[in-house]
Amino acid sequence: MGTALRLRVLDGDYAVCRLSSSVDEVVVPPSGTGFWSLTEVGDERSLVCLEDLVDDTAGEVVRGWRILEVAGPMDLGLTGVMASIARPLADAGVPIFPIATHATDWILVPGERLADAVGALRYAGHEVGDHPR
Repeated sequence: MGTALRLRVLDGDYAVCRLSSSVDEVVVPPSGTGFWSLTEVGDERSLVCLEDLVDDTAGEVVRGWRILEVAGPMDLGLTGVMASIARPLADAGVPIFPIATHATDWILVPGERLADAVGALRYAGHEVGDHPR
């Protein structure tokens, strides 16, 4: 993918949670509470949501993530979208936690590395809206 992408930074601090197997029922965050994603594969359930919506008893909770949203909707046949984002972030040493939806891609980065991530993406030719805070 040779085209520059447009991204924006979502408001809020997010948590990436590996839910404990002792959590019998996952409480889905209520509508209107920002981005959230729940994934279940085998014995693992992962939840990404605003960090104030989860407490530490839920399992392994890693707080302080920020989210970059790729402007969408995107055609599902596009190739190289994540690579064009992941490469400059890897080169800058910024860890990522990517999530894809039908309409677009979402990239979580550690909050303390957000400025580095935005700088690396802009240097790579992508347009990134000013981030809050």
